[in-house]
Amino acid sequence: MSLVEQMDTVTDASAGTVDRHATTQTFESTNPASGAVVGVFPVHDTEAVEETVARARTAAARWAELGFDGRRARLAAYRGYLARRMNELADLVHRENGKPHADAILEITLAVDHLAWAGAHARKTLGPRRVKAGMLAANHAAYLEYQPLGVVGVIGPWNYPVFTPMGSIAYALAAGNAVVFKPSEYTPAVGAWLAAAWRAAVPDCEDAFQVVTGYGETGAALCRARVGKLAFTGSAPTGRKVMATCAETLTPVLMELGGKDAMIVDDDADVVAAADAAVWGAMSNAGQTCIGIERVYATSAVYDRFVAEVTEQVRRLRPGSDDEATYGPMTMASQGDIVRRHVSDAAANGRVVRGEADPNLFPSENFLAPAVLLDVPEDSPAIQEETFGPTLAITKVRDAEEALERANATSYGLAGSVFTKSKARGLELARRMRSGMTSVNSVLTFASVPALPFGGVGESGFGRIHGEDGLKEFTRAKAITRQKYALPVNLMSFSRPASATDAVARVMGMIHGRHR
Repeated sequence: MSLVEQMDTVTDASAGTVDRHATTQTFESTNPASGAVVGVFPVHDTEAVEETVARARTAAARWAELGFDGRRARLAAYRGYLARRMNELADLVHRENGKPHADAILEITLAVDHLAWAGAHARKTLGPRRVKAGMLAANHAAYLEYQPLGVVGVIGPWNYPVFTPMGSIAYALAAGNAVVFKPSEYTPAVGAWLAAAWRAAVPDCEDAFQVVTGYGETGAALCRARVGKLAFTGSAPTGRKVMATCAETLTPVLMELGGKDAMIVDDDADVVAAADAAVWGAMSNAGQTCIGIERVYATSAVYDRFVAEVTEQVRRLRPGSDDEATYGPMTMASQGDIVRRHVSDAAANGRVVRGEADPNLFPSENFLAPAVLLDVPEDSPAIQEETFGPTLAITKVRDAEEALERANATSYGLAGSVFTKSKARGLELARRMRSGMTSVNSVLTFASVPALPFGGVGESGFGRIHGEDGLKEFTRAKAITRQKYALPVNLMSFSRPASATDAVARVMGMIHGRHR
């Protein structure tokens, strides 16, 4: 059964074919809320992946030849297709990932907006331009442009199966590359839907965006397929394995890894707004958000009020799969074990405040009650390790300086948040927070601004998606000089007179030697 035929069980967006290989091994994707089968997908082996990449290389030449305007028009057709079928895709995300339909709509909306920005800004960011040649090359014209890499491999996550990979896919395509996308084995139906939608919207360049499905071995095959670059989103341990595999072929990588993001609540913060943002940042998508808030450091002046407001809001949260549920199940069941371990340790060494929802009424063990962790030691797993679940650790600190010190005392450095009514203080703390992205008086906002780069430092990875940096990430800088006229003396020649370099040294001394 071909991938498209299998896709017919989950969507009607299919067109063309994807699985053109004699792959016999398959796997099931299931609904994390009910265990129902969402679809059956092939496990693409090394040969299948290499054939897919080969087709993508051929497509990449055609895609690059379209130029910025041709690609922009086709990316517009693709985003239009996604926008018209947003509810259909959101239903699929809800079934396969588990998040509420409304949250899936928000995720898809962000992805569509980034598609629009990438297509509209590629020429300005990457197109040929003149640059100043400088004094030593004054007789030359200097040019800079950014050329596509050819084929970009993308290994996506399961927690935001549309928005996160689209941050690489959209920008790589806009930059002139073809893309081979390997979605998470927990959300292959979403990945297959996105590829099928591309074929339907852009039939003249259908191989410019293809999908392969499977487990880690399929991802490793993509790493070894000599793509121009590999963009990976996932955990730091898996990221190390991906880097090691890519190193075998010197394939450059972009790593968007995990986080242990912190919020600072200063003395003058709007406590109600800060609590609302913290609860959303911590609990939305069942806490399965790499840029979500896992730690809060509230100053002693606001700590009690902040805790009271947070716990009041958390008591109203209820996980479930129905339309009224606040958030859905753990998409990956094994992640629930990590969350339970962190909460148990926090209960033994601090205090845990749980929501009022009765766990006995939850549809399955994949649904976890929200938990607020108080007075937890800084060396506990709930503070040091990525929890990736519906928990929020709140710690009292002396002032914002102590909060910043503790917020930065982690190997992660993805995102963060600061709440204060002082614009100057907020920007200062945001700049000093060791993270790739920080929001002031909000959470996660940077992800919704297409012009801003997205990425982290330390254990949170390196490289950037989104914005001009995201477009350049999937290109190689090309430098060109053109001699406009010959100089009387050519310094780059064995025939230059012996006195020429002495004259240059004197001139440099006069121009630059005055500066100390």
